Amino acid sequence: DERTLLANLSVLNWEQVQRLDVILAESIPIHGRWNFPTLEIKPRDIVKVVRCRMEEKRIHVREVRLNGSAASHVLHEDSGLGWKDLDLIFCAELKGEMEFQTVKDIVLDALLDFLPEGVNKDKITPVTLKEAYVQKMVKVCNDSDRWSLISLSNNKGKNVELKFVDSLRRQFEFSVDSFQIRLDSLLLFYECSEHPMADTFHPTILGESVYGDFPAALDHLRKRLICTRNPEEIRGGGLLKYCHLLVRGFCAASGTEMKILQRYMCSRFFIDFPELGEQRRKLESYLQNHFVGLEDRKYDYLATLHGVVQESTVCLMGHERRQTLGLISSLALRVLAEQNVIPNTANVTCYYQPAPYVSDSNFSNYYVAQVQPTHSHTPYIHKTCTVHRQTLSVLCRKVREFRKMWTRPDWLRRPCVYLFLTSENKK
Repeated sequence: DERTLLANLSVLNWEQVQRLDVILAESIPIHGRWNFPTLEIKPRDIVKVVRCRMEEKRIHVREVRLNGSAASHVLHEDSGLGWKDLDLIFCAELKGEMEFQTVKDIVLDALLDFLPEGVNKDKITPVTLKEAYVQKMVKVCNDSDRWSLISLSNNKGKNVELKFVDSLRRQFEFSVDSFQIRLDSLLLFYECSEHPMADTFHPTILGESVYGDFPAALDHLRKRLICTRNPEEIRGGGLLKYCHLLVRGFCAASGTEMKILQRYMCSRFFIDFPELGEQRRKLESYLQNHFVGLEDRKYDYLATLHGVVQESTVCLMGHERRQTLGLISSLALRVLAEQNVIPNTANVTCYYQPAPYVSDSNFSNYYVAQVQPTHSHTPYIHKTCTVHRQTLSVLCRKVREFRKMWTRPDWLRRPCVYLFLTSENKK
């Protein structure tokens, strides 16, 4: 109703308008592959070009919005999120396949306008432009969602993402990334006003929280609180973004409720990515796209993800759970190796699940710590082992030995063992 709608909206103040103006007027480099030149694109310019050409092709654009971390940055400068991708939403009427193809052609054709002077454009085809400047393209068409995404690549992770939305059921993951800023009034001001903006002379610009309750969502952003609802509706459950927020210093608004929601996040993630290969590709892609310039945070992120998956995964068989945890552990060790980081091995955290027969007093194995015969085994016993003068290369070698052991035919006769370094152990 109208009262609920008003609760979701807020008028931007002058400081917020200034930050928005800087973002839209800033020139963002779109880096070309191979020997293609870099395009310098201002968001306000590409919005104008694309929108005009969509109207020429009789695709009605209801409005244009700024979304994601850039919108959060506009509303609260010290949000803790930073902003990388510039998400621009074109709310348009996309009735069928023809409209989606037309939008794709419009964006690729618009890139020609931003090529530097002196470049011969005659022989540059849309396919060539796609290969040179587009990082990814997505199209979703089903009963509840009709939208497409074209992401223009930037080597520093500040991609310009153009999203064309007819309908989208779930538009946010967490309250802190649920903000959208309606740009139409500002874009009209750019075209019509002969005078620059000032505190007493600027357009009225509305911000909206698609989470609902704008003041509450903004309070979460200012206090760095994590809050969501129904994470099972999100592709991937919001699990990777949730761990990213934790690493950035956010904390759960309600610890008890979030422990419950973590289970839904993990369950939806493993529904969408059931195979180990899919999980690896998703994790590697997330690390590549969200940690540009923040490589030193990758390890902490993986350690956090490992803890959440270990604590809250209830939908997997035991061996599947161990495989996923082993995957995260191996990625964490690879990150350390890439950064040439030598961990402080005074305390190395080991996780292992002894086989039932380990309780036999006559059993002895080099890889297994001593276990009292009167104790029953407990899955994922946590031990702190003291290891002296071992470098990362030694640890990696041990992990490789353990992984070889798992693939041997007699692996069922051995306990499952793998190493995982906690974040406190890293220099």
